[in-house]
Amino acid sequence: MTDAVPRGTLHHVELWVPDLARAERSWGWLLGRLGHRPYQSWDRGRSWRLGGTYVVVEQSPDLVDDLHDRRRPGLNHLALHAGTRAELDALVDDAPAHGWTLLFAERHPFAGGADHCAGYLVDEDGFEIELVAHGE
Repeated sequence: MTDAVPRGTLHHVELWVPDLARAERSWGWLLGRLGHRPYQSWDRGRSWRLGGTYVVVEQSPDLVDDLHDRRRPGLNHLALHAGTRAELDALVDDAPAHGWTLLFAERHPFAGGADHCAGYLVDEDGFEIELVAHGE
């Protein structure tokens, strides 16, 4: 264990998905565009790493349902820094080709309020991601 990683910071997030290939298509594309690199790969899962944090998608044999509902108890969404407004716009424009749908389109990119520029996307399995823009 190294002291270089601040105590209490996020180590990893693991998402159980009903279709690994579909998750790999959507999450792999998005995480890759945000600078994550492939980290681990096994027959039922994949992970991507950025710095000391990684994201896992796994099609577990213990999965009991086939759709995530962000409105139920549990994970509502992940929020990641998306870079500039132009970088956010490019991600949102490209997202549908990779299985993502824009949420709150009528209020985009300020669905989180006038001082919060972000894109809210949902994948085919019901997982939501908030991509937060900063700067120009």
